[in-house]
Amino acid sequence: MAKSNKKAAILPIMFGFFIMGFVDIIGMTVNYVSSDFESLSGAMVSLLTSSCFVWFLILSVPTGLLMNRIGRKNTVLLSFLVQILAFSLIIVDYAFATVVVAFSLVGIGNTMLQVALNPLVTNVISPEKQTGVISIGQLAKALCSFTGPLLVSLFVGTSYGWKYIFPLYAAISLLGFVWLALTPVQREKPEDSGSSFAATFGLFRDKMILAFFVAILVLVGVDVGMNVTFPKYLQDTCGMDLDSAALCNSVYFLSRTIGALIGGVLLLRIAEERFYIVSVLLALAGLIMLVLVREKVLALIGVSVFGLGYSNLFAIVVSMAMKRKPERSNEISSLMIMGCAGGGILPPLIGIITDAAGNQWSAILVLAVVWIYMFTLTGKIKKINSNV
Repeated sequence: MAKSNKKAAILPIMFGFFIMGFVDIIGMTVNYVSSDFESLSGAMVSLLTSSCFVWFLILSVPTGLLMNRIGRKNTVLLSFLVQILAFSLIIVDYAFATVVVAFSLVGIGNTMLQVALNPLVTNVISPEKQTGVISIGQLAKALCSFTGPLLVSLFVGTSYGWKYIFPLYAAISLLGFVWLALTPVQREKPEDSGSSFAATFGLFRDKMILAFFVAILVLVGVDVGMNVTFPKYLQDTCGMDLDSAALCNSVYFLSRTIGALIGGVLLLRIAEERFYIVSVLLALAGLIMLVLVREKVLALIGVSVFGLGYSNLFAIVVSMAMKRKPERSNEISSLMIMGCAGGGILPPLIGIITDAAGNQWSAILVLAVVWIYMFTLTGKIKKINSNV
C-alpha cells in the first residue's frame, strides 16, 4: 500500500475512534432517562447501563471470528450501520422499552467497532508506532466523550431537549460510514482458518493475555462507574442539581482528552512501562482525593487528576496484548474488548454498595480498591517490550 494512501487511510480510522466515544454518553443519559420515567426502580435504571455493556461480553469473540472472514474494514463499516439504527430508534419512539433496545444496539455496534478498529490501525501503520497511534485514537474518542455532555447541556431547554444528541450521533455515524467506505485500505492477510470459539478462548491459557483481559474489565468498569457516579457524587456531597452535576462530567473527559494528547506524543518516544506506572499512580491519587474531599473545586481537581492518569491505559493494555501474539491479533482484540463488559458489571455492584452506605463517596472508594489491580501489569508490559 503506497505511503500516501496509508496517510489518507488513517484519517477515517481516527474518525472511527471519535465515533467510538458515542458509547460514553450512555452513562450520562441514564440519569436523564431515569428523570423522564420517574416510576423506574433502581434495578430498572441499572438495566439501561447493563443492556449496553453486556454485549461486549456476548459479541466480542463472535465479532473477532466474523472479522477473520469479512475483514477489519468491513466489520467497522457494519458497526457504523448498527449505531445509525440505534440512534434512529430513539428519534422514532422515545419510550423506555425503545431506549433499552436502542442502548442494546449501541452496545452491539460499539462492540463490533472496538474489536475491529484497533487491529485495523495495524493495516496502515508500523508495529513500533502502534501504541502511540492507538493512544491518539483514544484522544479522538476522548474528544467525543468530552463534547457529549456539553452538547446535552446545550440541548436542554430546546423543543426536543437533551435527546437531540441522538439524531446528531446518527448523522455523524453515517458520515463515518461513507468516509471509510470510500477510502482504500489494504486488506489484511486472513488469520488461521482454524480460528474458533475454543481456539480464541484457549488464548486465556496464556497468563499474560488473561491478565490484560482482567485489566480491561477493571479499566472499563471503573470508567463507566466514574461516569455514572460522579454527577451523583456532586449532587450528594456538593448539593448540585442534576444538569450542573452532569455538565461537570465534561471536566473528567477534558482531562482525559489532555492526557491522551500528551500520551499520544510521548508513547511514540518512550517505553510503555515507564508511562504506564506513572499513569496508574496518578489515577489512584485522583481517586483517593475524591474519597477524602467534600468541596466542588477539590472534587473537580480530583476527577481531573484521575482522568489524566486513566487516559492512555486502555491503549497501552490493548496494544501490549496484541504485541504478545501479533499473529492472533484479531482474536486477542476480541478478547480484550470482551473485557468492556466490566462497564455492565461494576456499576450495579456500586449501586448496591451506595444504597447500603447511603452516600456516593463509598462508590469512589470501591473504584479505588478495584484500581489496585492495575499495578500488577507493570512487569508484564516490560517483558513484552523486551521481546518485541
